[in-house]
Amino acid sequence: MASSLGWRSFALFHVNHCGVFLKAVRSNGLSLFPWGHSPWRGTGSFLDPEMKAFLEENTEVTSSGSLTPEIQLRLLTPRCKFWWQKADLWPYSEPYWAIYWPGGQALSRYLLDNPDVVKGKSVLDLGSGCGATAIAAKMSGASRILANDIDPIAGMAIILNCELNQLNPFPILTKNILDLEQEKWDLVVLGDMFYDEDLADSLHQWLKNCFWTHRTQVLIGDPGRPQFSGHSIQHQLHKVVEYSLPEPTRRENNGLTTSTVWDFQP
Repeated sequence: MASSLGWRSFALFHVNHCGVFLKAVRSNGLSLFPWGHSPWRGTGSFLDPEMKAFLEENTEVTSSGSLTPEIQLRLLTPRCKFWWQKADLWPYSEPYWAIYWPGGQALSRYLLDNPDVVKGKSVLDLGSGCGATAIAAKMSGASRILANDIDPIAGMAIILNCELNQLNPFPILTKNILDLEQEKWDLVVLGDMFYDEDLADSLHQWLKNCFWTHRTQVLIGDPGRPQFSGHSIQHQLHKVVEYSLPEPTRRENNGLTTSTVWDFQP
């Protein structure tokens, strides 16, 4: 599969249909950032120079075609060579962080339009990817932010994306947070994470524990993937807002037309 498809097609197949990537990496809960959970005080001070150069060379800075033109991101676009090249030529783990997925777009738009949801609050961005929703939370006045993604390169990309938006990088955790003792958060946000049945079940239980232990508010962004629409969590959701996706995002996501923010109320 990987050898016959460009990375973009490969990523869409796996995230929208089978979730094989997740099953391969969830067994590795190690943080590949030696500094793990620590905040960065100087922009870019912990970025490996070679990796920084690689990411800058092979991504494009863009703010167009999404629900949040206020946020600049380094992404894989059709003008990047790895968009078209065979997936196995990318030298690192699959760069799912390099796509601004529609669930994350909806969450980010909602936080930017409704800053009172996060102002002065602690926010965990679970499965942060490119970091857009964490960035939106920071722009809207969140007092404490943790971006969590199991891919250490996503963590590096988040640092670069913070710099693009004139923000000091916030703490980034590259361990599987579902395996760790739960901390207290005022708000947990997660977008596009319900693409695999096993993960959906694990997330559902973890989020219920957050809610019942700490009364944490949970907002979920999803464009209507079947693994989410058909999951039992649907009985515990309240629709907050539904957005019509921009045409470029629709084309890049197999014709998905809308993305919704849900409030989880178990």
